[in-house]
Amino acid sequence: MKIILKYRGRNVSQKDIFFIKDLISQEPTVGRCELSRQVCREWNWHQANGVLKDMVCRGLLLQLERDGHLVLPPRKQIPPNPFLNRQTPEKIDVDQSVVDSCLSDIQPIRVVQVRRTPLERLFNGLISQHHYLGYTQPVGEHLKYLFFSKNRVIGCFAWSSAVRHLPSRDRFIGWEPETRKRNLHLIAYNSRFLIPEWIRVPYLASHLLSQCARIISCDWQRLYNHPVYFLETFVDTERFKGTCYRAANWTYLGKTTGRGKNDQTGKANRSIKAVWGYPLTKNFKELLNH
Repeated sequence: MKIILKYRGRNVSQKDIFFIKDLISQEPTVGRCELSRQVCREWNWHQANGVLKDMVCRGLLLQLERDGHLVLPPRKQIPPNPFLNRQTPEKIDVDQSVVDSCLSDIQPIRVVQVRRTPLERLFNGLISQHHYLGYTQPVGEHLKYLFFSKNRVIGCFAWSSAVRHLPSRDRFIGWEPETRKRNLHLIAYNSRFLIPEWIRVPYLASHLLSQCARIISCDWQRLYNHPVYFLETFVDTERFKGTCYRAANWTYLGKTTGRGKNDQTGKANRSIKAVWGYPLTKNFKELLNH
């Protein structure tokens, strides 16, 4: 059957549009939120953790209406958008006295996953104040880690949903487009990496990366009901060399094109990034191509 629209990995046919129209005609007073949930249930459209993709479905319904394929029920209310007018994380005061020692002197190091905990506020504030990119609220699945030595924060790492299309990574894994769409949630992206400037401990960065690699899959499973098998990151080649990733046994995969995901020009419009990857299990290619 002819595909009318491709939206976030789903092909929508004329038959699908007739189905949605039929739902609307049967219950003309149903709200848009409930309509999207009904569509998700009928299509068995779930996230990897079992939650309905109703927000994605709502975007699909709006796109179908914009394209003239159907007319949605009137809005019953306009819910607040958490991504508009988001406040900057509050300033956090921490001990900034210099730690200039060797790795063994700051052991033991305690790592804490702080997503959805009271310590998340501390993480957000530190990234906002001390990371050169600042703080941006991740969209989709993500974890946040704080590393402590003697109750002092010595590092902050954020891991987010993987980039949808990354040629060097996809070639390394051996992904075909459909397999990538199906298994992309099994990769985590190191979106923020901060060791405060007053923490001056040689080899600390690679050590913390290794600590994360040992626990992240179990933590992801606990929060999102599925593991991750591969880690990836970008390193801005105009600022950094990626030395800590190399020291932690990550693999250099190639470079980005310097174009954003919505680029229409085919020309570079941002700095080139080095792409690094790290498998969490020996049979990661088999698992990611299943």
